[in-house]
Amino acid sequence: MGVEREAPVIFVEDLHMYYGRFHAVDGLSFRVERGEIYALLGPNGAGKTTTVEILEGHRRRTSGEVTVLGHDPWRGGRRLRERVGIVLQSGGFDADLSVGEMVRVYAGLYAHPRDVGDTIDQVGLGGKQRARVRTLSGGQLRRLGLALALIGDPELIFLDEPTTGFDPSARRSAWEMIGRLRDLGKTVVLTSHYLDEVQELADRVGVLSAGTLIAESTPTELGGRDLAETVISFRLPDRAGDLPRGPWTEPEAHGDLVTVRTDHPTRALFALTSWVMGHGEELRALTVARPSLEDVYLQLTEETRSARTGSVRDAK
Repeated sequence: MGVEREAPVIFVEDLHMYYGRFHAVDGLSFRVERGEIYALLGPNGAGKTTTVEILEGHRRRTSGEVTVLGHDPWRGGRRLRERVGIVLQSGGFDADLSVGEMVRVYAGLYAHPRDVGDTIDQVGLGGKQRARVRTLSGGQLRRLGLALALIGDPELIFLDEPTTGFDPSARRSAWEMIGRLRDLGKTVVLTSHYLDEVQELADRVGVLSAGTLIAESTPTELGGRDLAETVISFRLPDRAGDLPRGPWTEPEAHGDLVTVRTDHPTRALFALTSWVMGHGEELRALTVARPSLEDVYLQLTEETRSARTGSVRDAK
């Protein structure tokens, strides 16, 4: 007798959203499991915003099955909204309230809110409780937005471009904060144009194009990243002679920098290091890399765009 699988936090099956003759979402299906960070990616016009608005209960779908925490988001009402937190890319705050006052106002909207002080500390604003909202930096305003989303102790949190406009240090701090949401047992749906952010945070990635899901996997395995050929680059040593033959493609030279590609990275590195050490040299400027998440994402969306363009051309 098999073990019954836990119901997903989000279940989407054959979702459609039409605006007249335009299909913003066209047969989309995916699920988000409890306790994971799921990143929804796609170029502008792919259907991300419409999909998230449907999941949040802000837009009524044309057809398809959608459940969020076991409810139809369009009909879930307060029972569902108290269990969901939303952090928008930009939001309105009362500039004359302090951080503490703002969070307490929101806490009053929930039957069982989190502790105000603990929540403010959780998002890294512990020293700003008495600061007026108008004095906060852009990054601090985003943290306040997260505090407002967390104060109701939601099970599911939607994060829309959470680190837009952050400097590198603030982005790293935000990533740590978002990672802690997973530690609290929260489920997170993330949209972001920063692929390094998705690589760092997401457990799984879904890529949308033309309103449908074209790829879904972990950031490491998306589009076969883990199986793609490895690119090895290094500076050719002065006294090692010509590069020997090995399990790699024809070398590409750019000045004294050499690049080879291989499907056998362990064997290739062993052959290269054995060769260079035999001449008492080093492989300087050595890099070993597979396609980045951004490389794979751009390839997937470009292939889909090209195929769609070709189909339209053939139909004419």
